[in-house]
Amino acid sequence: MDYTTIKIDTIQAEAILLELFDVKGTAKELPGEVDFNFRIKIKDEYRYILKISRPEEDEDYLDFQQKLLQFVEQKGEHLISPKVIKDKNGNSISEIIDANGNKRKVRLLTWVSGRVWSSVNPQLDDLRYSLGEQCGLLTQALQGFNHKEAHRDFHWDIAQALWTIEHLDLFSVEEKSILQYFQQQFKNSQDTYLKLRKSVVHNDANDNNVIVSEDLLFPKVKAAIDYGDAVYTQIINDLAITCAYAAMHHNNPLSAVLPIVKGYHSTFPLQEEELKHLYVSIAMRLVISVTKSAINKQKEPDNTYLLISEKPAWKLLKKWYTVDENFAEYSFRIACGYEAHPKQKAFENWAKQQSVTLTDIFPLVRKKEVLNLDLSVESLWLGHVSEFNDIDVFQFKINQLQKEHPTKLIAGGYNEVRPLYTSSEFERIGNSGRENRTTHLGIDFWLPAKTPVHAFIEGEVVVATNNDKYKEYGGLIILKHQVTHFEFYSIYGHLSLASVQDKTVGTTIKKGEQIGILGTSEENGHWGPHLHFQLTLSMLNYKDDFPGVAFPSEIEVWKSICPNPNLFFKLETLESKRSINNQELIEYRKQYLGKSLSLQYETPIKMVRGEGVYLVDQYGNKYIDTINNVAHVGHEHQAVVKAGQQQMALLNTNSRYLHENINQLAKELIETLPPELNVLHFVNSGSEANELAMRMVKAHTKQCDIIASEVGYHGNSNKCIDISSYKFDGKGGSGAPEHTHIFPLPDTFRGKYTGEDAAQKYAEEVQKLIEGIRRKGRNVGALILESIISCGGQIELPKGFLPKVYELIRNAGGICISDEVQVGCGRVGKHFWGFQLYNVVPDIVTIGKPLGNGHPLAAVACTQEVANSFANGMEYFNTFGGNPVSCAIGTAVLQTVKREQLQENALEVGNYLKRELEQLAKEFPIIGDVRGQGLFLGFELVDVNKKPLTQQAVYLADRMKAHKILMSTDGKDNNVLKIKPPIVFAKNHAKELIHYLTKIFKEDFMQV
Repeated sequence: MDYTTIKIDTIQAEAILLELFDVKGTAKELPGEVDFNFRIKIKDEYRYILKISRPEEDEDYLDFQQKLLQFVEQKGEHLISPKVIKDKNGNSISEIIDANGNKRKVRLLTWVSGRVWSSVNPQLDDLRYSLGEQCGLLTQALQGFNHKEAHRDFHWDIAQALWTIEHLDLFSVEEKSILQYFQQQFKNSQDTYLKLRKSVVHNDANDNNVIVSEDLLFPKVKAAIDYGDAVYTQIINDLAITCAYAAMHHNNPLSAVLPIVKGYHSTFPLQEEELKHLYVSIAMRLVISVTKSAINKQKEPDNTYLLISEKPAWKLLKKWYTVDENFAEYSFRIACGYEAHPKQKAFENWAKQQSVTLTDIFPLVRKKEVLNLDLSVESLWLGHVSEFNDIDVFQFKINQLQKEHPTKLIAGGYNEVRPLYTSSEFERIGNSGRENRTTHLGIDFWLPAKTPVHAFIEGEVVVATNNDKYKEYGGLIILKHQVTHFEFYSIYGHLSLASVQDKTVGTTIKKGEQIGILGTSEENGHWGPHLHFQLTLSMLNYKDDFPGVAFPSEIEVWKSICPNPNLFFKLETLESKRSINNQELIEYRKQYLGKSLSLQYETPIKMVRGEGVYLVDQYGNKYIDTINNVAHVGHEHQAVVKAGQQQMALLNTNSRYLHENINQLAKELIETLPPELNVLHFVNSGSEANELAMRMVKAHTKQCDIIASEVGYHGNSNKCIDISSYKFDGKGGSGAPEHTHIFPLPDTFRGKYTGEDAAQKYAEEVQKLIEGIRRKGRNVGALILESIISCGGQIELPKGFLPKVYELIRNAGGICISDEVQVGCGRVGKHFWGFQLYNVVPDIVTIGKPLGNGHPLAAVACTQEVANSFANGMEYFNTFGGNPVSCAIGTAVLQTVKREQLQENALEVGNYLKRELEQLAKEFPIIGDVRGQGLFLGFELVDVNKKPLTQQAVYLADRMKAHKILMSTDGKDNNVLKIKPPIVFAKNHAKELIHYLTKIFKEDFMQV
């Protein structure tokens, strides 16, 4: 029957509602495959859903749905579900005659308020868990319900899915091969599949049938609605359907479904046998979906609802096809609290009873003891990235270590998180950004090239390869071993290429027989001659390779598949050292470190390495660092590290002795400064620099009164706190001291003055302070000001403001200090120093964080006049200021900025990023203002009335962390996201930042 002729409109629906149920309401159309559905609003509140059938719909089928809902209402005490509303005559199913004379069935159900699943963004693991939880509760409530219609022929029943085979001609060759693969898998599994538990299940927890709470920060699934697809079938099918829909639109569908499986199991425990079939059942639901769409496109091309999930279903089906079926099952088992591999315990028990020594594998090696080599991401021995990526250096260090321990065999690495695997083949983009395979699954043994390797147990060769894809890893041989009740495999990597040339798949290697010999450095290239020895209980779908490292997020599954080889050797020295977990670190800090020490993020991260723009946690996860302007030329820049190491090995002492390093650093700095600023004092921090600047002010002007900006921050010493509004006007502060005078934050977006005359108005505020000081019988000592105010929210000074204010201060007898601790050394791009943006020359410049790239080094530059006043007979001496090591590091930093053209990079990438943020602001009005220069940027989150959105800013920073991008908030109202990364930050990093910002700005909590 033609779809347009049977369609019911909203006016008709409202009339039917009034006639049958005596309810007057406003109807809004909802999507539906079979019924025509309408949401009914009464007095601004949605109360009901009206369901009008197609002509001649089976009343038994509708009776089945109504009785099922009534059963759930009775049995599901912890469930929210639609309730049946009877008509004026007490019927749960009513009847009308439409305009064409067709009989139509009508039902009225209560409305379940909330948001449909498809409208909720983001759909995080807690929400997914609650989806599984609710679906499990519903299955539990339906136990014992039955009805003859539950046993109907139904195309959407996965158990009946083989009907799809008849329609393969509707698909392309590629699509057909995928469909046939899953259809065959399903067909082959029927013997065990048909024995699985059955009951009536909901069978349709799709995007539009799942209701989620209105809570934007912590949403939970409230209910499943629309029971029209309920059927008597294998219980696992219900979970499969839930997973199939919820996995759409995700890079890693397996990861996306695991919280659902876990939640379902928590309320309706799943059996191990059922989990074997879940992977194919999920696939078969998708097979049904795409087949239905292909058929319906021909039957009803105007019915868009029928096509709504076709594209995402195909996209998911193609991804699901690449997921290993066994690995999926093992992952499901872990989610349900079972051991990932069913034979794990049996293998462990058997292995513990075996007597295997290192000599069984290396009969020519007489070393009995093992030296456990730490190659973890936290390893001090491993050193700088430049060292472990240099094969020659790495091999030299191994040789030296062997000389130090001649009687020990160097080995280790099982379950060790390593930073060594840096190429793209070890990387993927998961559901929360970039992930790297970092966790080692075997044990490495470092021995000379050509050392024979023997079989410790009889095995059959199943892999022997040295093809081009794996040549940099040497030869690979995998043996299959059959023992009572199970089989396992042993893996031998980094063998010589010749070792695999005479090995034929299927050949048996006896216990004690030689497998091969270790390859040379030239043959296997990675970290010198060594054997990678690994066990696995399953080859999964690998034919000529097997992973030696795993993603940390999957490690519990991989540890079950690939048991610790030390189960055989039983050597304590081969056991991994226990890493202190984050909670223990937090508890220790709470007890023994200062209570005012804060941690970044609600769930802090343990960082153990740095590399360029990245910080690396203990699991090897790499985070783009957009907030650490301390690591100015990149975390652990090789030139800077090397300069410090080399000088530290020679001498580190104070500046009372002659040394070239202090002069060299002075020369490098003076070259970047205006000629007037040609006297330097070296200190250890920005706080010390500003503290020294205050002493210079008093010595030069004989005055103590300082003028500074609201929300300015200049350090953590007593005097610096006294001139920092950010501190004394914040928590724990007691307001401005007598000699500190604060003018309003010169913010032209949301400050006191925002018009074209803002610069003049803010300058007048400074003049008022000058006059107030004079009325007290004193004169101005100095103005101290950042050239872009950082804690104020990356506030650029109004055009023309700084020259006016400098003139006012100098006319009052004071001097001008530019605090360049945050913005100096090329960060602003256009100039080397921030004050140069405004065409002024200060009397004192304070320099801090960037100069040492993480090493405690800072400086004060001043004019000869100020320096002469300060040299009043009282010696200035700083024990560590200007020491040879610090100066070597500072010189390396400045030379790196010049050599690598990082100031130019800050300008180019900063301009690109600022333009992209401005474009983002057009798409998302929550971004009220974008500001800053170079790689010192910020954007402010406000509503339409410019009210600060602090919660959203904190939320954004936390969500970006989930995507492995570190951001932080600042500003007077903590509603500004600051961007001040190492200035090696490149355009590809900026693009990644914008990509995830865009994604998160689309999330529900960011919609204001």
